[in-house]
Formats: sequence, C-alpha cells, structure tokens
Amino acid sequence: MSLKIRRVVTGHDQNGRAVVTTDEVCKNVISRRPSHASCVVWSTGEFPTDNGDDADGGTRPLATVDPNGTVFRLVEYGPGVAPRNHRTESIDYAVVISGAIDMDLDGTVVHLKAGDVLVQQGTNHAWVNRGAEPCRIAFILVDGKEP
Repeated sequence: MSLKIRRVVTGHDQNGRAVVTTDEVCKNVISRRPSHASCVVWSTGEFPTDNGDDADGGTRPLATVDPNGTVFRLVEYGPGVAPRNHRTESIDYAVVISGAIDMDLDGTVVHLKAGDVLVQQGTNHAWVNRGAEPCRIAFILVDGKEP
C-alpha cells in the first residue's frame, strides 16, 4: 500500500501576511499491520490551539489521541486488513473519502462508503474492509472524556 497525501499548511510571515509554510507529501506514513497505512496530517497539544505557533503539528510525537488536543489523520485500509478492536477517549469525526468499509460496533455492523460521515463518541469499534478496493478515511479526533 502506498499512502501519498499532499499536505499543505498555511501560516503568517513576519508582516502578518498569509503564506504557505509547508507543501509536501506526508513523510510520517506508518503501518501498524499488513494492509494498513496512516499519516498524521496535523495535531495540536491544546484546544483551543495557538495559531501563532510555528511548530509542525504533523511531526509531534503522539499516540492515537492527543491529550487536551486534536489529531487530523488519514488512514487507508486495504482489502482484508486485520480488524483491531479499540476505543479512543475522544470524539472522532470521520469522512470516508474513497472505497467502502464496515465498522463493527460491539456486534452491530455499519457499512460506510465514499461520501459517508461518522461521529464516534468514544465507542468500541473495529474497521473491516471486506471489499476489493482500499478504503481511505479522514479522521479528526478531539480529546474527550470517557463515557
């Protein structure tokens, strides 16, 4: 699998004018298991965040969730990817960009396809791609309290 995501980040120059600070292909693509790839596009260590901070939010070390912050991650699930049941302590906004995937939610299966959106409130779940094409999903995780 090859996850090639162009990442464009804006900021301000010394005169306060809007500028592009980063324009590159994501360099931090990782794979935690076969047929899986992900890239953190941006993260913040706090919310609300300081938009004047020059640190690259795509290179900050973090786990799945950024305590007291946010994470913008793109994930690609290949056909037959091994499911990983997990729960995040966050509210997750997901947009299925391409392909289709099943979300196994404690015994209930929800089929999602390109264009579908999901709001996940700290629930147990696993992603299963039973199709023939990769599924790409954009996730925005905002730190939350456990239900």
